[in-house]
Amino acid sequence: MASHSQLPRAERLVVGITGRIGSGKTTVGRYLQSRYNFQYLRYSEILAEWLAKDPESKAQLQKVGWEVMAGGMQAELNRRLISKIVPSADVAVDGLRHPLDYETLNNSFSGSFRLLYIDSPARLRFERLNLKGKYADSASFEAADAHAVEQQIDSLRANATLVIHNEGSLQELYAKVVEAVRSFREEGQS
Repeated sequence: MASHSQLPRAERLVVGITGRIGSGKTTVGRYLQSRYNFQYLRYSEILAEWLAKDPESKAQLQKVGWEVMAGGMQAELNRRLISKIVPSADVAVDGLRHPLDYETLNNSFSGSFRLLYIDSPARLRFERLNLKGKYADSASFEAADAHAVEQQIDSLRANATLVIHNEGSLQELYAKVVEAVRSFREEGQS
């Protein structure tokens, strides 16, 4: 049997990952990369590369991301992301924020595309990010979470193939991801 990274285009998985800041998107994407050898791409890195910005500066990326969205450049951001996707590889795309992100990936990889929405309560999201030193207080977290670039994420939930509730341990999250991949592979075979 061929490895998943060598699967024909029709049998591969392209998993879009969306959710609010601190919900666990990057953790899920990196897990798909390490456990299943998915190619891992992040919208924030594509945006940072395109505009020569530091991808770890969340406030700056939110500002630039909003300029891209509001300026009608989301299609170009998606084009740049898709150009990075390795043919025939399983792919995890972290950070869908706009309905056009979903539409572009769904149309480009119709039979292979699945959208994961990672859901987690605001209190837990703040605690996770605070432990990582990203937000010193709840006010700065709430301001980032309320930024205009983040406001269309919730609309993507309706398009999700699966919603993962991330309220437990890391091991519980990983188990949910394993089950999601198994389910997605079964869907692709039917």
